[in-house]
Amino acid sequence: MESQANSPTLLYVEDDKSLAFVTRDNLQQFGYKVIHFENGQTALSNLTSYKFDLCLLDIMMPKMDGFELAKRIREINHDVPILFLSAKAGVDDRIQGFKLGADDYLTKPFSMEELRLKIEVFLKRNRVWNQSKNMSNQLKIGNSILDYQNQLLYSGAVQTKLTLRETLLLEHLFSHANQIVKREDILMRIWGDDSYFNGRSLDVFVSRIRKYLSGDTSIEIENIRSIGFRLHQT
Repeated sequence: MESQANSPTLLYVEDDKSLAFVTRDNLQQFGYKVIHFENGQTALSNLTSYKFDLCLLDIMMPKMDGFELAKRIREINHDVPILFLSAKAGVDDRIQGFKLGADDYLTKPFSMEELRLKIEVFLKRNRVWNQSKNMSNQLKIGNSILDYQNQLLYSGAVQTKLTLRETLLLEHLFSHANQIVKREDILMRIWGDDSYFNGRSLDVFVSRIRKYLSGDTSIEIENIRSIGFRLHQT
């Protein structure tokens, strides 16, 4: 087992004690520092006591479920990746999770290797993103400015704090303004794979970004049927 002194710290919220024990033990063997809580309410009250690199949340829990916890986490922290681990496998549940700001969704039962790989994808993406913050960069399209160093969107008179994935998606669309960007290219670049469920997640994110840009009538995001999207400046 590796030293955890400088290891990524994971928030893990799961009320099933047996599953939590096995998952936490495996994650610790992978070299992560795991802070475990059995319900959302306790997790939320301890959220600011640690600097978490990633959150792993069950959904069906006592006192506060994972959906409500994710919502409350996003009110406090726009940056930390959130991964749901749940037996709720329905499409509506996944979409609900993404709407609340989750970055991914893994259904139970899951393999520890798959969980480890997903965690590494997010941690690597955050490391690359944090390194890029050393550069001062802004993109302007129409009457909107994306400050992707600080994950802020200025659209008209409205300022919106973005999540990391929202920032990456907007940066990609802004950088390819008036060009068609393919769905599969976006998914592979930002989600890491182009699965059906990630495709549904992308649609949720695009819908959310359209709302953020709704005050700027000079630009729109066009849906190019069966191909992808185009951020069009009129």
